[in-house]
Amino acid sequence: MRSIAILGAPSNLGLMPHPDGRLRGVDRAPRVYRELGLVERLGARDLGDIEAPPYADFVRPPGGTRNESGIAAYSRSLANAVSSTSDFLLVLGGDCSILLGTLLGLRPRGRIGLAFIDGHCDFAVPSISVSGGAAGMDLALAVGRGGPLARLAGEAPLVREEDVAVIARKDLADEPLYGSHSMRGSAVLDLPYEGAAAETALGRLTRPKLNGFWIHVDVDVLDPQVMPAVDSPEEGGLGIEDLAGLLMPLVRHPSALGMELTIYDPDLDPDGACASRIAGLLEQIFKGV
Repeated sequence: MRSIAILGAPSNLGLMPHPDGRLRGVDRAPRVYRELGLVERLGARDLGDIEAPPYADFVRPPGGTRNESGIAAYSRSLANAVSSTSDFLLVLGGDCSILLGTLLGLRPRGRIGLAFIDGHCDFAVPSISVSGGAAGMDLALAVGRGGPLARLAGEAPLVREEDVAVIARKDLADEPLYGSHSMRGSAVLDLPYEGAAAETALGRLTRPKLNGFWIHVDVDVLDPQVMPAVDSPEEGGLGIEDLAGLLMPLVRHPSALGMELTIYDPDLDPDGACASRIAGLLEQIFKGV
């Protein structure tokens, strides 16, 4: 049994606004999870939230990334909180750009692996991104591709390509918008969802040269019929039980350092059904951690 700590990362800086200028509501997700009693249900220690800077780039900088300086500052604040605990850490986002801060916070541990479970590969760079949102570029930035956000840790990437396993993406119809053509030429392990996906990923993530691994979960990996409350739903995907079965061997592995959950938008979930499904999923997979 390991102690679990929960940290909120209520940021929407990595997403473009709605067409009418309204901001995405993913920053409210940590509060909704807590209102469902998630901290108590997991028997976790609550570390509170790391508040994000104000959203600035309602209009995208030409050819650039929205809120670049704000995301850089937020990543450093988030990293400070991540690095301060030795518990199994569950980070509640927020959008996918929080990956940069969580990985930055794990840098003191040395070289680590990354299980990237997401409906999209998020391997775009500013030159091909339609939205300019870092949430669609986070994996590329984490492995050192892209603009200034790819160099938060200096010249070394936050995680090496050969230490990453991408699992269950479903964005092939959107090529090249999410950068899948670039990822195919990289050292990233690209795994479809299948029964042995977790075990195959663990073969990469638990090599002796690595000091543990982090788990990124974007809930848009789920089928939109069960998880419509996301900003970029893709047809098909996993069911709740599929995702639980994929996550259990990862979360319960002794080398797992923690997990982040991203992209759930309470504004798109008026009756709270999606939040309840996510909370139930977390309770299921964390039993016995």
